[in-house]
Amino acid sequence: MKAFAKISAKNRHRKENFQGYLFITPLFLFFVIFTALPVIITLFYLGFTKYNIMNSPQWVGLENFKRLLQDSSIPQIAWNVIRLPLFLVPAHVCCSLLLAYGVYRIGNKYLKHICRTAIYFPAIATTASVSIAWGYLFNKDLGVFNWALKELGIITEGIPWLTSSKFAMISIVIFSIWKFSGLHFLYYLIGFENIPVTYYEAARIDGAGEWTLFRKIVLPLLTPSIFYVLLTTMIGTMQAFDEPYFLTHGGPGDNTRTVAMFIYEKAFQSYDMGYASSVAALLFIAVFILTALQLYLQRKWVNYDYE
Repeated sequence: MKAFAKISAKNRHRKENFQGYLFITPLFLFFVIFTALPVIITLFYLGFTKYNIMNSPQWVGLENFKRLLQDSSIPQIAWNVIRLPLFLVPAHVCCSLLLAYGVYRIGNKYLKHICRTAIYFPAIATTASVSIAWGYLFNKDLGVFNWALKELGIITEGIPWLTSSKFAMISIVIFSIWKFSGLHFLYYLIGFENIPVTYYEAARIDGAGEWTLFRKIVLPLLTPSIFYVLLTTMIGTMQAFDEPYFLTHGGPGDNTRTVAMFIYEKAFQSYDMGYASSVAALLFIAVFILTALQLYLQRKWVNYDYE
């Protein structure tokens, strides 16, 4: 009987494993066909070819990478890859955290639902549609921002938000904070909800104030959420496309042209697929290295210990 029961349990275990693999097979195939294979082909083949869709790829070795070193647009675009995360990563991490903590501390559940919906709503709106409205808000002559600043006496002339090399990147940062903070806000809010209430009660019994409570209890226990937002924001901003494409079109000049825009222009406007693939390969390697570094460093500061 024992031997029969053991065989039966083993068969049941195999059946459950088979069912599990069967459930993940469609998603796995989708990932392999539309993500893994294109990445492998780009990294190890297309980046070393001359390819314009109409003709078969021709192997050119390292010519595309040599061309990168001679391209006058690359230094500014490479700087934008660094500059945009330097602005946006701290902004998204901090703004979303403060918004989430403020909403979490609201006692009235109806008011909390209203605030949560209002903050999250921009994240579900399409970037193309809202960027048109923001284009009018940033308008030099008729925009709301310049009107408000003039009324407050801060400026006397309209600021060319979208056409000035000084303000174009700032405009993208402002728009990105409004558009995408709601998504990160939701991650933080879930993190706050998952912190055991007993920790707050014990700290208050010991006489901890709000600032001490936030610094000693909330932040350490929220580090998994902070790490996730930090990682996804860094990856997203290094590959930013929507914000500069719709707001500034990469201008003035190459001032706000991101590497994703550069790849798109070379691949689908100039049909220089080989050169675009070489740039995409370098971007992938850079993102992969920084992601691996973040995953390694998170072991030193992220706290996964709860009750």
